Amino acid sequence: MIGMSFLSFVVLLGISVIVAGLFHYGLRYRVLEGIDAIYAKLVIAWIGAWLGSPVLGYWSFKIENVYLIPALGGAITALVLNGVAWKALAKLLLGHPTTEKGAPPSIIKAA
Repeated sequence: MIGMSFLSFVVLLGISVIVAGLFHYGLRYRVLEGIDAIYAKLVIAWIGAWLGSPVLGYWSFKIENVYLIPALGGAITALVLNGVAWKALAKLLLGHPTTEKGAPPSIIKAA
């Protein structure tokens, strides 16, 4: 995939546009607001789609050396991990506790 054709790039771009649009506008999965957030999601989703086949395997439907299901899974995984990483970093830097106030520290309820 390093020396990919222009059509492979366009297929990966189409997958990333669909996934980034679904996450930003459909699911409202946002860390940032505005147009810069959708561009960042687009780039992250493209990288995830590009790495999807080497990581998840070469199977399913194929368009111009792009396996669609692994590329879709890679784009989704990259966006979710990106959001989780930024939220974890924000909690770390802002000093927010990892549990809610008033919540018991374990799942066992006191009688």
